[in-house]
Amino acid sequence: MIIRAALFDLDGTLVDSLKDLTDAVNHIRNAFSLPPLTEDAVRLKVGKGARNLIEQVLPDVTGSDIERALGLFLKFNKQHIADKSRLYPGTVEMLHELAARGIKMAVVSNKHEELSRLILQALGIHDLFESICGGNTYPEGKPSPIPLLKVAEKLAVAPHECVMVGDSINDIQAGQRANIATIACTWGYGRTEELTGADVFAQTPHELPALVAAGFGARL
Repeated sequence: MIIRAALFDLDGTLVDSLKDLTDAVNHIRNAFSLPPLTEDAVRLKVGKGARNLIEQVLPDVTGSDIERALGLFLKFNKQHIADKSRLYPGTVEMLHELAARGIKMAVVSNKHEELSRLILQALGIHDLFESICGGNTYPEGKPSPIPLLKVAEKLAVAPHECVMVGDSINDIQAGQRANIATIACTWGYGRTEELTGADVFAQTPHELPALVAAGFGARL
């Protein structure tokens, strides 16, 4: 099957944003008089959106305090969206090669849409994507198939003509539930055991155009 569209996760797939996310997390923890977390500790908690992250890093906080913490987190992250975040090596070249091959591209992230757009703009790749979907764009985020199916519809392609590229179990499960092929990115934040259900593994962004062009993976 020919692949006509590539749907990309953002954090841990296109962008290494872990340092900025860790700073934002520790800004919140400091506001609640808690000690800072390491990048490795934060790495294990990202991927399911800001609210889920806040609930994990403030495990004993509930109710209105979670809402306050979420607001503080989003404000800080917006103000420091790309202080330390960087594209993974080879990402720009990979995206341009896919564009040259006529592949439609979209971002399907669990990061808030506004923040997703801001970081893509800051890193100079926003306009390469025909659609940008965040965790708050639709009623459900990944691993629900809804955002993938909505984006495929927006791009005017069938699910079996898409591939979902991501680094976490949320990406792989969302692809499976949407009947969309999946490429697991081994350079991201997800643990290897989370990615075992992917159709194909990629070790670097440079491998992605060939994998997409091969049409390896319409799910059956």
